[in-house]
Amino acid sequence: MRVEGLVQGREAFIVCTLNRPDAKLVPLLLLACALRDAGARRIGLVAPYLAYMRQDHRFQSGETVSALHVAAWISRHVDWLVTVDPHLHRIKELSQVYSVPTRVVHAAGAVAAWIKEQAPKPLLIGPDEESAQWVGDIAQRLGAPHIVLSKTRRGDREVEVSAPGLALALARDPAHDPAREATRDPAHWRGHAPVLVDDIVSSASTMIEAVGLLRRAGLDAPVCVAVHALFAQSAFEDLRAAGAADIVSCDSIGHPSNRIKLAPDIAQGVRALLD
Repeated sequence: MRVEGLVQGREAFIVCTLNRPDAKLVPLLLLACALRDAGARRIGLVAPYLAYMRQDHRFQSGETVSALHVAAWISRHVDWLVTVDPHLHRIKELSQVYSVPTRVVHAAGAVAAWIKEQAPKPLLIGPDEESAQWVGDIAQRLGAPHIVLSKTRRGDREVEVSAPGLALALARDPAHDPAREATRDPAHWRGHAPVLVDDIVSSASTMIEAVGLLRRAGLDAPVCVAVHALFAQSAFEDLRAAGAADIVSCDSIGHPSNRIKLAPDIAQGVRALLD
């Protein structure tokens, strides 16, 4: 790794989104060392997608909790970190694993702005319980109804998505009384544009199951929105074949589905952290 510019005494930061991280981590850490050797005053990392946060638990005997170790490696070489909606589940805050100052940029505002422009009268849908936080935030920004489905994972690529008690009963519509029996009937939502939102889409198995469930309930084909478009192997094509009306993602990871730009929000996050 070589630094060609002059960084002596300057604030430097590395921009590196960490999808496919195994090929990126060693060059990233070496670049941080090169910047340090060249006299940078402080070194930050802007990682729009932060890898290994999903390995936040020892799921099988003999595994390590990768999130802890990757965070320790990065914290040893940079002075601060800015990222977009990291997977925070069992680890509730980045400060639990990162020992440097961090700033989380939320994509909800950018996603809500895109939905407002492209999907009139939306019904926001979270494909599983973990998506509730993002879907609820976006729905609130739009003043739109939202529901959250339930997921049971049976393997790495095998999930079952359900709507307990026709989970459309869980819908919250600011224009209607939630207690009204009509909201329990899928027909009540047929005038809405279903929008499935999730933070990370990798195998797309959860999204695919959710699309099938909504179609069987008689709703229109949903638009699928991902914050982080990992789309492993044939996942993008599989989701399209499952009946998604459209597939849209934020540009935290480069992908043909990118239509939601995060650079202004990330820049604001960097400024806020440095200030």
